[in-house]
This record gives sequence, C-alpha cells and structure tokens, in this order.
Amino acid sequence: MRRARPEPEIALQNPNRYPEAAACGLRPWLAELVAALAPALVPGQPASLGVRFASDREMRRVNHTFRGKDRTTDVLSFPGVEGAEPEPAARHLGDLLISVPAARRQAAAAGHGVERELRLLLLHGLVHCLGHDHETDDGRMERLERRLRRAWLDRPSPAAGAGR
Repeated sequence: MRRARPEPEIALQNPNRYPEAAACGLRPWLAELVAALAPALVPGQPASLGVRFASDREMRRVNHTFRGKDRTTDVLSFPGVEGAEPEPAARHLGDLLISVPAARRQAAAAGHGVERELRLLLLHGLVHCLGHDHETDDGRMERLERRLRRAWLDRPSPAAGAGR
C-alpha cells in the first residue's frame, strides 16, 4: 500500500481582490505542484508556501526594500529559512510576491491569459524557493523550468474536474 503524499499548506493572500488571482482556480494546481516537488527536500513531510498577490506599487516598494531596485517586477521569491527547527513538522518553502498588474501586461504581450501568466510566475518563484538561481547557475534553472512548464503549465486545475 502506497502512502499518500502529505498535503502542503498553501496560504494565498489577495488583499486587492484581483479576480484573476482568485484562490479557487490557482490553489489546487499550486498545491499539487508543491506536493510533487517538495518531497525531494524533506521526504515524507508536508511543505508550506505563502503567496501574496500585489499591486505594482507594493511590488516596487518591496523590491526597493529587499533588493535595492526602485522599480516594479513581476515576482519576488523569499525562500524559507533552512534549519530553523531541529526536526520541523513541515518545511516552509518560502513566500512569493506576485504583481497582478505586471502579470496582466505580460499575458497581453505574450498573447495568453492572465491565469496562465500567474501560473508561470508561481512556477518560477517556486523554483527559486527550491534553491535555484538563474543569475548564477549556468542555465540549470532555465532547463528545469522548461521541463516543469511542459509538465505542469497546461495541466487543468484539480478543481476543474471536481463535482462531475
């Protein structure tokens, strides 16, 4: 008998109530993605991830505060702290801040929907939280992301089939 994967804890904050970022569409997909990727870090233990959907103004302020860049960006990743507890009951992967206005602009420029762009940004941020850095890794993160996009990006939300 195979043991079920531990359920990840996903905290989504959408204080501006962006309709594109409504938790019902993205939460099941993101939880499934985290559940698939996190066991490599802490086998058998659940993982948690925090996500906040923000305005360009908030994103610019946070980008300036934490990176010294006085401009907005699409996604910021804040990886969880390793070794915070001797044997944690769950591994906090980190927190993501995503600019919904930037996602809207990028989706329009790419010719796809905002939900797809939000998934792209969630995936990118999660890969950063898993310890990858495209600025220093000679393309390893980009290759990993390409594989994950093929496998996960167009996958329907687990909630889409619910209730049928």
